[in-house]
Amino acid sequence: MTNKLILVSHPLCPYVQRAAISLTEKGVPFERIDIDLADKPDWFKAISPLGKVPLLRVQRNGDETTIFESAVILEFLEETQANPLHPADPYARARHRAWIEYGSAILNAIGRLYSAPTEAGFLAESRALTGMFDRLEAELADDALRSGPWFAGDRFSLVDAVHGPVFRYLDAFDRIGDFSILDGKPRVQAWRQALNDRPSIRHAVAPDYPQRLHAFLQAKGSFLSSLIRRNDPATALRQALPA
Repeated sequence: MTNKLILVSHPLCPYVQRAAISLTEKGVPFERIDIDLADKPDWFKAISPLGKVPLLRVQRNGDETTIFESAVILEFLEETQANPLHPADPYARARHRAWIEYGSAILNAIGRLYSAPTEAGFLAESRALTGMFDRLEAELADDALRSGPWFAGDRFSLVDAVHGPVFRYLDAFDRIGDFSILDGKPRVQAWRQALNDRPSIRHAVAPDYPQRLHAFLQAKGSFLSSLIRRNDPATALRQALPA
């Protein structure tokens, strides 16, 4: 019997996007179910030990196995599905796994940036994030074998799948202001463009994702939220009107 795969998701979760990109690149059919993490359904709490998404529900021969944590899901798909996205060489594979972890660290830094409550904190987090992309720029420059648009050259890999959602946040930031995070990083900028154009990455989110993310960032109560309100003519007009 063919396995049925169900990806339990949230519309904004970048870790869910990784799994969706991998499944799409591998040509694996799957069903996607979004849940509200602010009001988690009982069935979700029963099968999610950490209360987080993504979950991959694997239904086979009348039984169901639930796999949690995005890194584990990606490795499971590598082990069970065709069209591998990891390199075959174990040394190259270890390097890729390390840069996948680096992608997770960048996501954590992005979270600190958009949550920073003050301008000073925002600027400090922006400098730290810029430094992380400096390190990524140096890695791309040092790879003598890199001859194509992807992290590994002409072959799309899981490192690409992980960083696609990273750059989606920068797309949102660019609509708010010019924070110069990728200035002077031509290799990272070219990689970002290639990833933004990749169908599996574009379709890993719903068409209304930019609006949802913008609303999420605006509601954070952070310094970045204040920049959004300052740049929103409708908000500025409401604040100018007498109570």
